[in-house]
Amino acid sequence: MHFLWPEFLWLMAALPLLVLLYVWLMRRKKKMALRYASLSIVKEAMGAGQTIRRHIPPFLFLLALAAMLLAAARPVAVVTLPSNQQTIILAMDVSGSMRATDVQPNRLVAAQNAAKSFLAELPRHVKVGIVAFAGSAQVAQLPTVNREDLVTAIDRFQLQRATATGNAIVISLATLFPDAGIDLQSLQSGRERQRGFSIDGEKKEKKDFTPVAPGSYASAAIIMLTDGQRTTGVDPLEAAKMAADRGVRVYTVGIGTVDGETIGFEGWSMRVRLDEETLKAIANKTSAEYYYAGTAADLKKVYETLSSRLTVEKKETEVSALMALAAAALALLSAGLSLLWFNRIL
Repeated sequence: MHFLWPEFLWLMAALPLLVLLYVWLMRRKKKMALRYASLSIVKEAMGAGQTIRRHIPPFLFLLALAAMLLAAARPVAVVTLPSNQQTIILAMDVSGSMRATDVQPNRLVAAQNAAKSFLAELPRHVKVGIVAFAGSAQVAQLPTVNREDLVTAIDRFQLQRATATGNAIVISLATLFPDAGIDLQSLQSGRERQRGFSIDGEKKEKKDFTPVAPGSYASAAIIMLTDGQRTTGVDPLEAAKMAADRGVRVYTVGIGTVDGETIGFEGWSMRVRLDEETLKAIANKTSAEYYYAGTAADLKKVYETLSSRLTVEKKETEVSALMALAAAALALLSAGLSLLWFNRIL
């Protein structure tokens, strides 16, 4: 915790003086009580409980003053608040290796089930879009709050050959920023164009673009799940830089074999290996995180973690109002107890 106006904290030095003043007043009253014929009669009348009670209201009032002074110094603390996240893009690998059964019942079905559970956990106001990628990347569902449409899009996945992780990030960015003129074709050919094409083929003018700090765009995020290495398409690190320059976090989820394995199906066989190094680099470049899921249960936990992470956020917030509220509550409690026990205020 830190304070925007720390100079007000010097007023806290007055609190010990108030304590000394209170002790002096109590001793003065004690001396006046000695005028009675017997002090034991006074003590017996008051009792131990009464002696303790008489100090509680002043103590609460002292705490109220301390809270008021802290509020005046404008404290700032890191607190957990509902996230401003409005749109999440799920970029999901639908390459042929997702048929592998090392994650039960197979990688694709486990990924589909985990994604559906993720959708069920998200607040209803958060829009979600689906991008499916293999040798190319396509928008399976534009961002929407309709969970039924999203589930239908996930159930429609068709497995294809190759893996273009970079294309998945670029298409996800084009979906988040449809008017930004993000041109996948120019990235693939390595040529800069003055005019680009949006994901629906409509020509868009490229607008002036100023990079921002990685992870600073709080209104959207991308979650990319894959089980293999990039075999075609845009360099994923180049695509990650595009996301970082726009402040968009790309959370990466790896599923399947890390060391490499030959997977066979329908008479075909292929050698696949999870490229954790690249996935970690993508997450690091965009100020996000990488997660590995070796089983269906692990994958579900990953999505549960992402759901909680993306729906709440920790950030520095001024908490002067909370301190002022606490001060008011303590002052009222102090006055109330004094009236109840002694029929006077302090």
